[in-house]
Amino acid sequence: MMEKLSPFHVGILVYMSQIGIIVFTLPRQLADYFGTNGWLVLLPGLLLTSFNIYLITLVHRLGGGKSVFEIMERSVPKAVLYPVYLGLCSVWLLFGCMIGKKYVLLFQMLAFPTTNPMVFKMALDVLLFLLLIKGIFTISKVATFFFWMTFWMYFIFLWFLPSFNWVRLTPFILQGGHDQIKGAFDLYSAYLGYELSILLFPYMDKSKKSLAAIYAGNAFLSLVYICLSLICFGFFSFGQLKKLLFPLLDMLAYIQFPFVERLENMLYGFFLFLILITAAMYWWGAMEAMRRMIPKLKIPVMAFLLTVISYCISYIPKTLDQVNNWILHLGYAVTGIAFGLPVLLIALLLLQGRRVSRV
Repeated sequence: MMEKLSPFHVGILVYMSQIGIIVFTLPRQLADYFGTNGWLVLLPGLLLTSFNIYLITLVHRLGGGKSVFEIMERSVPKAVLYPVYLGLCSVWLLFGCMIGKKYVLLFQMLAFPTTNPMVFKMALDVLLFLLLIKGIFTISKVATFFFWMTFWMYFIFLWFLPSFNWVRLTPFILQGGHDQIKGAFDLYSAYLGYELSILLFPYMDKSKKSLAAIYAGNAFLSLVYICLSLICFGFFSFGQLKKLLFPLLDMLAYIQFPFVERLENMLYGFFLFLILITAAMYWWGAMEAMRRMIPKLKIPVMAFLLTVISYCISYIPKTLDQVNNWILHLGYAVTGIAFGLPVLLIALLLLQGRRVSRV
């Protein structure tokens, strides 16, 4: 009997796929784009992602839990789908790659400014390769282990409560921002990762609990974002928050112990566990798409090829600004896939249902 992902593991996997490098900049971006009390924008974000997850669950129900690739290949010739698979593989691979590169550049800037960042990138890619060759069930178990290893970090928020001041939130709502529409598109990448759950259908059981777990993972992420942003808005003044490049790191720097210096650098190391799972899930999605094109290629060989291609491409952007630019545009593409793929699959399933009813 084939192993299945439990609803608990599905929920953890969705959450760990979503949370990533954007936590360091999210409060500043909310203040910059949406102004005072910009954290309130996270609530419509939760509703929009929940609607997208509803589309994904609809695909699961109409398709009976079948693989999305099987659904497409029942209506469209495989040769026509090859460019689609290639596009999915490229976007997911590069998105995961750039998330890893951004973490590495920040790590180098904070702790090892004279070291070549590509050395750290290679170490990160080796870890990702080892996860990829083990498959989704091992990635899920590792994600759960990393979740419990980092769960205690949420209690750090309590440290800042004595310095939290409600007056800093002001009675004004969304005043002082700019380019809100662009900001909404840019910040949607903070939620991305849940859309990969559409690839988990063959690996999870067909119960409603598994589908509910996708909502639960996304809701927990939104709760973490809201708590983090609310504390930042009440900890820093609005003017300070707009100027800080990485508000979370600046906030962590306020924690001081007599026996530890630069605690924020140590805490930053724990975020590697979150980044690793996010990047691993996008690379796993890329490998799933690639397997439809080259089914006979062995998984370790395929994972090695994707790792080498990703490592070579990561040489192109040199600075943090260039990496941010890549992530921004790839985020638009991933958002398009998140909404476009379920809509396409629902249309195909409805057409397939009509053909069956005519027969």
